[in-house]
Amino acid sequence: MPFGRLFIVLNMNGFSLFSVFSRNSFIASKPDPSKPNMLRVGLAFGSTAVLWALLFKQHSTDVHEYKTRNGLE
Repeated sequence: MPFGRLFIVLNMNGFSLFSVFSRNSFIASKPDPSKPNMLRVGLAFGSTAVLWALLFKQHSTDVHEYKTRNGLE
């Protein structure tokens, strides 16, 4: 269903588009900061560590290629 048609159907039923897609404070609960989602925290830190490792590996490869091309090694 196209977005425009969805908007028309929702308006014909008496709903507004923003009330359907917005967060309802009576139903949705906010995340509790005292109990972090350890899976998400682990994935965030793990992916950061992997990206840093790839960055260092690429840097050392680039430095080695630079030294080889310029006769420094």
